[in-house]
Amino acid sequence: MAATVKEVLPPILDSTSQPPPLFDGTTRLYTNLQCPFAQRVWITRNYKGLQDKIKLVPIDLANRPTWYKEKVYPENKVPSLEHDNKIIGESLDLVKYLDTHFEGPTLLPHETAKREFAEELFNYTDTFNKTVFSSFKGDTAKEVGVAFDYLESALEKFEGPFLLGEISLVDFAYIPFVERFQLFLQEVYKYDVTTGRPKLATWIAELNKIDAYTETKPDPEYVVNFYKKRFLG
Repeated sequence: MAATVKEVLPPILDSTSQPPPLFDGTTRLYTNLQCPFAQRVWITRNYKGLQDKIKLVPIDLANRPTWYKEKVYPENKVPSLEHDNKIIGESLDLVKYLDTHFEGPTLLPHETAKREFAEELFNYTDTFNKTVFSSFKGDTAKEVGVAFDYLESALEKFEGPFLLGEISLVDFAYIPFVERFQLFLQEVYKYDVTTGRPKLATWIAELNKIDAYTETKPDPEYVVNFYKKRFLG
């Protein structure tokens, strides 16, 4: 489970930083402290209690070091994981990789129905994000509702406050984006994503009781300003 003592984060590496010693036996999660994709893997690492097993290597995406693309991950994005003398990437692949290759609580249930629904939810993540992003340029209140109604409906499928009833990787896949959308929509459009969606409200509240998640949350002011700059100019 999550560490009881708040983790001291390592320095952020930029274009002036030297690379860590690659493939020296250390398992490293190359990340960015504001990136929602990377946050998915960070939460998973924390929840499984792997803070001492997987070292965080924060990368400054606005001033990223050239060695990251040349020596670590040619895709030049985060997250990526250095493990077992290889580098792998893509956030949804990585959360599953951590769950199957490392110790700690199992974060995908064994029941067939739940596993099938988990894949359906994983597959919807891109659609969810694109629907919300596109709503910022249209009738936001009307268009964004489709995405959040989907989550409300999904939360009705199984008994329990989480998307599969019990806590799982699926919750970690969605919450980094939901938290950012919730902040931006409330601030700019006065739209509360939880209004009329009691299960979504409970889901968010329950996740906010989990240290593994809350310790990864970005600064709300940063989130709002970043989205304002990106979508409102």
